Amino acid sequence: MIKIKKIDHVAIAVRNTDESLAKFQSVLGLSVGEREVVASQKTEATLLPIGETSIELIEPKGNEGLARYLDKKGPGIHHIAIEVEGIENALAALKAAGVRLVDQEPRLGARGHKVAFLHPEATGGILIELVEPSH
Repeated sequence: MIKIKKIDHVAIAVRNTDESLAKFQSVLGLSVGEREVVASQKTEATLLPIGETSIELIEPKGNEGLARYLDKKGPGIHHIAIEVEGIENALAALKAAGVRLVDQEPRLGARGHKVAFLHPEATGGILIELVEPSH
């Protein structure tokens, strides 16, 4: 059983964080919550909080998969992140149900959270990230 808590963020792939950030700030008036280079994922992640969730701008910083995504599709929605309770149990339940996973085990993501991705094939073409916040 997966214990889903909320949508953590919607990630938008961008080529240049500063340029994209300026647009989100001028058009929507959003402020930066956190900005960090996530070495383990070779990306820069910038959170723009909206209530209990966020828009996350992600720019490749050596992440070849994300760079290929941008070359193929251009900037846009990359994935939806869902906060779960007990990410290891969630992954085990999904695997037991035959759901195709990108990550068999959680890894370290932005903000020090545990993250794991489901294969887009499992959800009709949408990349889903499971997130368990660090405490």
